[in-house]
Amino acid sequence: MYFTDRGIEELDERRGDEQVTLGWLAERLRDFVDQNPEFETAVERLATWLARADDEDDDAVAEDD
Repeated sequence: MYFTDRGIEELDERRGDEQVTLGWLAERLRDFVDQNPEFETAVERLATWLARADDEDDDAVAEDD
C-alpha cells in the first residue's frame, strides 16, 4: 500500500457519499496549491490527467476503426 492510499481511503470514508462538481474540485485544488506551493507540479499533473482521462479511451476506439 502506498502512503497516499491512506489519504484516498480517508477521503472515500469521510466524503464518499457526497456529490461534487468538477468546478468545486478545481477550486479546492487551487486552494491547496495556494497553501502548499511545493505541491504545484503534482497537482498540475493530477488535474491534467483527470482532464484527459477519457481521451485515452477515445484514441483506443479510433485505432480499432
